Parts: sequence; C-alpha cells; structure tokens
Amino acid sequence: MLSPAICTVLFACSPAHSSSNLNAEQIRAKLQAIPFDQEVHLTNKEWQVIMSPQQFYVMRRAGTEAPSLSGNALDHRKGIYLCSACSNLLYSADAKFDSGTGWPSFWQPIRKEAVHESNTVSAIFGREISCARCGSHLGHVFNDGPEPTGLRYCMNAVALTFHEGGEGTIENAHANH
Repeated sequence: MLSPAICTVLFACSPAHSSSNLNAEQIRAKLQAIPFDQEVHLTNKEWQVIMSPQQFYVMRRAGTEAPSLSGNALDHRKGIYLCSACSNLLYSADAKFDSGTGWPSFWQPIRKEAVHESNTVSAIFGREISCARCGSHLGHVFNDGPEPTGLRYCMNAVALTFHEGGEGTIENAHANH
C-alpha cells in the first residue's frame, strides 16, 4: 500500500493532472495563429497532443501506415490535399493517380516549395518527402510515375486531409483550417 505522501506526488506528477499539462485547444490556436507563409515549430509533445497516435507515428516518427484499397481511390472530385498537421497545401486532386500501391499517389505537388525532399535516396524507399511548413513526414517519391513528370509521390493517407472544391479551393481551404 502506498503512503498518502507518495500518492500525492504520483498524482501531482502525472501528465493528466500536471499544471503544465498541454492543452489541445491552446496548441491548435497557436498553430492557427501562424501565417501560412511561415514555418511551424511545435515540439513533439505539442504534436502528440493534437495528433492521433497513428498520425504521430507516421508524421513525427517517419513511420508508414499499412496500404489500403482507399489509398488509390479516384473519385474524380475537384479539390486539394492539405498536410494533416499544419494545413499546408500539398497536392491537387488533378495530380492524383492510381498507382496500385495502396497509398495515395500524385505525379507532382501543388507547388515545388510545398514539400521538402531529403537528400538521401534509398532504392527501396525512394526519397523521403516532408511538409515544407511543419517538417512532418508525408511519404516518399519514386521515379516510376506517369507523365508529365515521371514521378510518384507516394504519401501516407493519414498525413493528408482532403478539401473538396473548385474555383477558390486554396483560399477556401485555408479559411476553413
């Protein structure tokens, strides 16, 4: 049996009851206050509070989710794909194609500056792609994609958020995130 003093210390130091406990609402407000043309610098502890466990594993620990049938879904809706972490504009639905891999695949980012490509290339994993705004791992790029680029940006679905829309989609996506 634990003494009352030990119980008090354990309770006070537990993450759920700490006075320095990170608040998801405050972290999201901090994130939303950062202009879209600026980089995002949150700690991994802050990201962990606002991400699902799978998002954190993939996006902050450079993991890979399992492939799924929905990864190649081409439903022909107009729209854009945003970074699930920071809402950076990443890919247009017009650049998505069915790669047969089980992961969402695109032949180019919405703009070259939207993503960062690692300098390291692996024959198996290609070149790592991360969000240029927040540094979150998104997936990998390979040289076996369709024309006109010949590239396949193979992304983790959990790292992307789809925003449907036509004209003004970019402005609407940022207004809604």
